[in-house]
Amino acid sequence: MRRFAQTIGETGVAMNRFRHVGLTLCLAAALSAGVVTPSAAAPTAYGAGALAGLDMERVTIPQLQTAMNGGRLSSTRLTQYYLDRINRIEPLVNAVLALNGGALSQAADSDRVRRTSGPRSLLEGIPVLLKDNIDTADQGATAGSEALLGARPDDAELVQRLRAAGAVIIGKANLSEWANFRSFLSTSGWSAVGGQTNNPYVLDRNPCGSSSGSGAGVASSLAVVAIGTETDGSIVCPAGANGVVGHKPTLGFVSGDGVVPISSEQDTAGPMARNVTDAAIVLDVIDGRGEDYTDALDPDALDGARIGVWSAATGDCCPEVEALVEQAKQRLRELGASPVEVALPYQDQINNNEFPALLVEFAHDIDAYLANTPGAHPDDLAGLIDFNIRRADTELVYFDQEIFVLAEQTGGDLTDPRYQRARTVATAAAQRSIDETLARYDLDAIVAATNSPAWETTLGEGDAFEFGSSGPAAVAGYPNVSVPLGYVGPLPVGLSVFASAGQDATVLGLAFAWEQATHVRRPPTYRATLG
Repeated sequence: MRRFAQTIGETGVAMNRFRHVGLTLCLAAALSAGVVTPSAAAPTAYGAGALAGLDMERVTIPQLQTAMNGGRLSSTRLTQYYLDRINRIEPLVNAVLALNGGALSQAADSDRVRRTSGPRSLLEGIPVLLKDNIDTADQGATAGSEALLGARPDDAELVQRLRAAGAVIIGKANLSEWANFRSFLSTSGWSAVGGQTNNPYVLDRNPCGSSSGSGAGVASSLAVVAIGTETDGSIVCPAGANGVVGHKPTLGFVSGDGVVPISSEQDTAGPMARNVTDAAIVLDVIDGRGEDYTDALDPDALDGARIGVWSAATGDCCPEVEALVEQAKQRLRELGASPVEVALPYQDQINNNEFPALLVEFAHDIDAYLANTPGAHPDDLAGLIDFNIRRADTELVYFDQEIFVLAEQTGGDLTDPRYQRARTVATAAAQRSIDETLARYDLDAIVAATNSPAWETTLGEGDAFEFGSSGPAAVAGYPNVSVPLGYVGPLPVGLSVFASAGQDATVLGLAFAWEQATHVRRPPTYRATLG
């Protein structure tokens, strides 16, 4: 029996999503009862297998394009493969919030284009998952909240670019509701509309960050690539925790039009993929400036590079992660790089000012988004707060909305001198922390462990988050890519590579060189628990 309706109209979207919540709750009950049986002893039962002679766990977009151009594969067959895989794997991972009922039609259109005029881009016919805070005319965007089930937006600008490139929008990925900006006790990967996303390596562990479904979905091979969004850590942390690649672009390189906001001062969408090549190909399309990031993918990019290593980003919390960083320093030397231990200054200034600034920006930006989005939904942040109170049995069942309340109390006044001071200090401190460090040590980039190993998901108790290195690049608006670093037991840890504004090609090139030399990533095991 198929888990998702293949035709989605206005009611179909809502019914699809609520059905998914029910399945998620069933899985949660099964996990707690110990009846879900995937284990490290039999991971191949859920492996992606082969299609048209291609290893679907490790296939790259160029390999898929070669197969489709040669007639061995079609977009229709590829899309059907992923729809079937979603049907099979989703009860375990719960990464896909809703399928796009028009996906097979999009794939058939792509096949016709390929036959008649040739592929429009390297994304021609490639199935893509979109985080469900990205507007699409055919599926809307809920940000995981029931309050937006009646919204009827147009395609976001980045979606227009994907469609024009021939990509197939296969569906919407689950996310942390309101991108984790509703409560201090929110659980990453949970939304009222989509339920709880699980980490595919160990299912009772958390997928991290608000782009949780995008990261877990790509790791589970439920689409070729996905789009996530980040304000601070929500691309790179789920990439690290789910053993994939996530690139947070320089602020402004990807349009924020049609993306449910937290802050226009930090928000950006970006690609998530199983390899750096695919991430660069997606960025080529969604970056509005016509760059070709694949030109930067040099396997020898680390040879002669000077790389700052921010070991202290872990905060001395995780000896196993610190050991991985030490091993990485040695591997960098073997690859011809010069690792230099660095400490990034001004972290207190960043940390003390970022959140107060985000509260004001969210209140302002979410009101503007709601005012410009057609359909039936609350008019403003105050209306969202009231909606949640009325729907407390589903929306507030695990945690409250104290961040919403704090943001609403600011009035969203961007002319308030206190706000302007907080934003100016936070952004300037973050930019200086990176730029001055790069200049002082004559560095090409800085690396740090992206994340601590995934923690056990405990709904209602918040995230047991130990450290993250995303802050400086996120607040600065600078590029940051996470690539697999290693594993603590079965749990992935990422390596973040970041640099100054506009250096997206540089960090992607360095991440590619690391990836090609180390081949760290291995497929998920879908274990029920570590116990």
